[in-house]
Formats: sequence, structure tokens, C-alpha cells
Amino acid sequence: MRFEAATEIAADVEQVWAVLVDIPRWPEWTASVTQAERGESGPLAVGATARLTQPKLRPAVWRVTELTEQREFAWVSDTPGVRTTAEHRLLPLPDGRTRVELAMSQSGLLAGVIGRLYGGLFRRYLRLEADGLRSRSERG
Repeated sequence: MRFEAATEIAADVEQVWAVLVDIPRWPEWTASVTQAERGESGPLAVGATARLTQPKLRPAVWRVTELTEQREFAWVSDTPGVRTTAEHRLLPLPDGRTRVELAMSQSGLLAGVIGRLYGGLFRRYLRLEADGLRSRSERG
């Protein structure tokens, strides 16, 4: 199962990236996250972890598996029967704006069942994250 959301933001990549990687502040700009804690201090990097609490879902620990500074990061969360991968991609546009592409995919024995049960919620949360990131980044 794969879910996606995208938006264009009237802010440059540097501004959007700064908001995106400040994970403990996510609850300030997206209703899809009520609590976010980094597992380590310092800049976000491959291997770094964060614990997210989201409405209607169990808290999950996410581990960064890929990161290209000011461009994208991906992280994974494993639960019995399901591996969830979330991708966050920033694409600079010629006029100084930024296109944001968010995606979440699931694999594993229970991925199909979870996707059918929670697909609407996952889509809503990705949309909330994209819209919230746009609002916060455009405020500066």
C-alpha cells in the first residue's frame, strides 16, 4: 500500500527543510502529530530516531534510513507484520518556491489489512502534514 500527498510552498528549500527536520516542533504545525521526540540530539542524520505519537495510532519509533541534506529523508517504523516507510522530498522550483512530496508505503504480512483499515486516516494525515508544512514554512 502506498499513499501520497504533495504541495507547493512559497518559500525556498532552505526554509522548508529547516521546518521539516525540526521534528520536536511538528505538533505545532500538523494535527497529525500530537507528540514528537528525537532519540538523539544534533542534526537529523541516517540512523537517527524519533518517537511520534499520532491520534488514533500507537506511538511509533522511526529510524532515518536515507537523507540528502535540504532535499529528502526517508525513515522506517517496524511493528509486528508491517514495515512502514515514510518519504519526505523537497524539490526547488525555478521561482524560489518549493514542491514538497510526501509518501508512505507499507510492506509485510499485514500491510494489506492495515492499509484497508487505516488508508483514509493515512491519506488525511499526509494531507495535514503537507498543508501544515506549507503554512509554517510560508510564515517564516
